[in-house]
Formats: sequence, C-alpha cells, structure tokens
Amino acid sequence: MVRHKPPNPIDANVGSRMRMRRMAIGMSQATLGERLGLTFQQVQKYEKGMNRMGSSRLQQVAGILQVPVSFFSKAG
Repeated sequence: MVRHKPPNPIDANVGSRMRMRRMAIGMSQATLGERLGLTFQQVQKYEKGMNRMGSSRLQQVAGILQVPVSFFSKAG
C-alpha cells in the first residue's frame, strides 16, 4: 500500500496561485503544459501542490502567465 503525504502548504499555495492566474487569463491546463513542454497532468500536479516546482520552472510559469515570480508568494 502506497501512502501519499499531504502536499507542502507552500507548494499548495504556489499551485493555487498558478491555477488562479491561469484561469483568470482563460488558459487551459493543456495550453500551459504545451508552453512548458509538459503534459496537462503534470500541470495538474503542480496546481494541487503534489509536485514541487523548481525555481527555473517557477520563473518560466511566471513569464507565460505574465506575472512576477513574487506573485506566487502572496497569501491566497
């Protein structure tokens, strides 16, 4: 039996902010994934906080979503 630990609250907050911004600009998970060279499932995992995002990926996401990296550190 595989036990999954809950997402780190910081990773969950970053993912939540990413989802909020993506939806605000009308972008699908598939489109964001395509722009990042990922599958939409990988984008889903980032948004749920299941996968931790490295700094280079965070900067790439910020550029695509047209927000500063600091956008992701604000309280949700």
